[in-house]
Amino acid sequence: MELHDVWFVAIAVLWIGYFFLEGFDFGVGVLTRLLARNRSEKRVLINTIGPVWDGNEVWLLSAGGATFAAFPEWYATLFSGFYLPLLLILVCLIVRGVAFEYRAKRPEEKWQRNWETAIFWTSLLPAFLWGVAFANIVRGVKIDRDFEYVGGVVDLLNPYALLGGLVTLTLFTFHGTVFVGLKTVGEIRERARKLALRVGAMTAGLALLFLLWTQIEKGDGASLVALIVAVAALVVALVAVRAGREGWAFALSGLTIVAAVAMLFLTLFPNVMPSSLNEHWSLTVTNASSSPYTLKIMTWCAAIATPIVILYQGWTYWVFRKRIGTQHIAEPAH
Repeated sequence: MELHDVWFVAIAVLWIGYFFLEGFDFGVGVLTRLLARNRSEKRVLINTIGPVWDGNEVWLLSAGGATFAAFPEWYATLFSGFYLPLLLILVCLIVRGVAFEYRAKRPEEKWQRNWETAIFWTSLLPAFLWGVAFANIVRGVKIDRDFEYVGGVVDLLNPYALLGGLVTLTLFTFHGTVFVGLKTVGEIRERARKLALRVGAMTAGLALLFLLWTQIEKGDGASLVALIVAVAALVVALVAVRAGREGWAFALSGLTIVAAVAMLFLTLFPNVMPSSLNEHWSLTVTNASSSPYTLKIMTWCAAIATPIVILYQGWTYWVFRKRIGTQHIAEPAH
């Protein structure tokens, strides 16, 4: 296997890790409006992801940095063509981080309510837009012979991409709902289980339609296996939710994300950004990659740094593994 193929796989793994981890905390952000009934319950939801949300975003930074270094042509075309949606995602992530930190800095109800509203919208919009972006990458966009995007924003809002956005939004919300059931106690845990069943059923229908569409248009044998794993994992996750086995349900909802994203990358390879104008103008792992020497240096750096990051993040999750409920929420000290 050539190094550019290795780095295509590595970038796929980074995106899978990002969507697995950031997926549930996007979902929890959405649930601050859908599940929580009062301020204490909102604080419970926010506290379930409070120690880990910023660590989850490391995977996005790693994926973006790896793409820039390993496939600079892909990075340039992607960020120039998808400038507006990616800028909107970036703004949302910035505001979201500020909202987590600033929400409790003042006691006024209006102040806290406004930041809670910001958490909701800045979780919902990226969850939707990531699906739109990746669906367009798989479908193909208007790239000319100079590897430049010549379409517009409206071209990105096609039915397939919008369906992809709905799939990631509902799937992340389901993943977050299962996570809340795993991390909480009391009434909020029971309501999370009931909501997970409803959201999961909706997710299953949308995901099956999107993945079948992808398989028919772009798929092969390997992507078909990933499709079957994704759908089966989602169905069994719903069974686990109904049985009250939150740990299994969370692992299986995560497996759904892993298999679904893997399917998208399997249908994409060896392209990294197909052209809808002419297949010969597509960006591939060959014509979009850096030099072999650059890829070799990156491989050594990644081999040293990646295990350290994974061990540290795993330790963080272990430290904050206990369930919480409204009884654990202290009264404001203001």
